[in-house]
Amino acid sequence: MKKSNVYTKGGDKGSTSLVGGVRVSKAGLRIESYGTVDELNSFAGLLITVLGDEKDRDFLLFVQHKLFTIGSYLATDREKTELRIESMVTSESIERIEREIDRIDEGLPAMKSFLLPGGSRPAALAHVCRTVCRRAERDICRLAETAEVETPLLVFINRLSDYFFVLARKECRLNGGEEIIWDNSCL
Repeated sequence: MKKSNVYTKGGDKGSTSLVGGVRVSKAGLRIESYGTVDELNSFAGLLITVLGDEKDRDFLLFVQHKLFTIGSYLATDREKTELRIESMVTSESIERIEREIDRIDEGLPAMKSFLLPGGSRPAALAHVCRTVCRRAERDICRLAETAEVETPLLVFINRLSDYFFVLARKECRLNGGEEIIWDNSCL
């Protein structure tokens, strides 16, 4: 069996193929959207490497699979190609992330102030994931202004940033760090 080429040369002039083969500019909003989701997936993979809790690692692996699914969804121009059912975000996936947020948040003290990213290495990485997730959400919202994006996908991405926030708080506590309270007197 012949090994596949890593390089195809198809994108050498600034275009790429969507699911279904339609070629578009690499500068397009659709490409930016799923590129940011791919970046988030990479940071989630990095975060997994520093987590001690197996439940958290397993959940983040689920998240990585869902992010790949979301990338597939975003890489499909539904005006030209039928969306595969595997690319859909389901209400079950949203409920699963909400249960995970609740599970983690249950063990955290109430917040009384805004927090700055940091406190420990795993917490800081979770905050990086949170901020990249928010950028992905903004990109997807911009795409939704010109192309159909189903609500469950937007809900999942919004919940995911909340998940990364509570995970950062948990990891800060687990790793001996202190949450960094925003000093609002520094105006």
